[in-house]
Amino acid sequence: MAQPERATVIIVGTGFSGLGMAIQLLKDGRDDFVILEKADEVGGTWRDNTYPGCACDIQSHMYSFSYEQNPNWSRAFSGQPEIFDYLKGVADKYDLRSHIRFGVEMASARWDEDAATWTVTSTKGDSFTGRFLVSGVGALHIPNIPKLAGVESFQGPSFHSAEWDHDVDLRGKRVAVVGTGASAIQFVPQIAPEVEKLTLFQRTAPWVMPKPDHQVPAFAKALFRALPFTQRLVRTFLYWFLEARAIGFNGHPALMRAAERIAKWHMRRAIKDPELRRKLTPDYTMGCKRVLQANDYYPALARENVDVVTEGITEVREHSVVDAAGEEHEVDVIIYGTGFHVTDAFDYIEITGVGGRDLAKTWRDEGMTTHKGITVAGFPNLFFLLGPNTGLGHMSVVFMIESQARYVLDAIRLAERAEAAALEVRPEVQDEFQDDIQRKLADGIWTTGGCTSWYLDSQGVNRTIWPGFTWKYWLGTRKVKPNDFQLVGRSSERD
Repeated sequence: MAQPERATVIIVGTGFSGLGMAIQLLKDGRDDFVILEKADEVGGTWRDNTYPGCACDIQSHMYSFSYEQNPNWSRAFSGQPEIFDYLKGVADKYDLRSHIRFGVEMASARWDEDAATWTVTSTKGDSFTGRFLVSGVGALHIPNIPKLAGVESFQGPSFHSAEWDHDVDLRGKRVAVVGTGASAIQFVPQIAPEVEKLTLFQRTAPWVMPKPDHQVPAFAKALFRALPFTQRLVRTFLYWFLEARAIGFNGHPALMRAAERIAKWHMRRAIKDPELRRKLTPDYTMGCKRVLQANDYYPALARENVDVVTEGITEVREHSVVDAAGEEHEVDVIIYGTGFHVTDAFDYIEITGVGGRDLAKTWRDEGMTTHKGITVAGFPNLFFLLGPNTGLGHMSVVFMIESQARYVLDAIRLAERAEAAALEVRPEVQDEFQDDIQRKLADGIWTTGGCTSWYLDSQGVNRTIWPGFTWKYWLGTRKVKPNDFQLVGRSSERD
């Protein structure tokens, strides 16, 4: 049996999180790390999602690393190919590919208390041993495909938007789209003009705001290249503009009602049929579910060849989908725009900590509890990037990733200064953080807005969103507090 590959730090994933962590290590003069990537290229969700119209809903100048600004973004809100190219360019600039092991998907990770190391095993049986383990897998990578009765009998192609089958020619086809989330509102307008019939099965109507997208003028790009500080000024303005939206999400529903009026006006401009408007009008407070942005979604739904069904699906047959009203819709292709496994994403990875403690079972029994969304009691030297309760509804998550990567690096330094084999967050510190988070979430729109969403776990507890301003998270992760951790053992390494 082959010896495991050894490195001080093992990073999992090559999206913004994994690459950002690797860059922080390099900037600190550390190159003893390895990055595990299940695919054959970097990019994470921006590599995997190639559906028509795929784009970001945060402005490009904010949805990028603060230390790697791109003066050449073509649009205010970049499309998937451009963001994918950006991430590949970052990986190349920092020579990260030499650290990446492509085609390696983590199946399990086990903490060895005697050796004070993590051993990661891949789905192919490869193993890697490291002192620190950093998970950068994110939450939006395991497609959530609903279990529909009779779907196995369907004779046509079916696929999830995150696994778009580009070999399927949709021209002239009768297409069923299941779901109306962030992906569907982007690809529906792209495919509606070319299909014969598009039947959109909507469980819950989303709030859709106008998208202030536009091409970046050539003079602006030239200015950013010549005077980089001007781009930093734009980024600063965007940061505070987006940050202000947190006020409405956190216990100030009057601001959300004002935004709702804009969304309803946006709908009325495109949807003249009162019955269709009724179907598309949400019955919950804006912000309770993810707020979407699109200028072409409502016009697409107003097309004569598009039908919106709100009765739900009871059965799939060989060539049709039957709704709860008993109507049979003939379809040739089924496309799922049903999002991802989020609060149960780690059920799919076996992570074993102190005393055989199973992370998936712990989180199923106790909820996804962490300290700052990064560390977990009972799992020494394990760090999560974009972990529980660090997702955002108003701002770029790349900002959170940078804060977390800096925090992880500081934790590694703490262990080294103390010459400790490992550091583990104290349970009482984790509990205090969780109590504070859940107390704040109780007043937030995600709890009081009258809906259910993928932000909530099976117990109805919000384990996804950061409740408040990101500058407060930035402050809280500037430095690791040594008293938050218990230092374990004595390190045999002297870095």
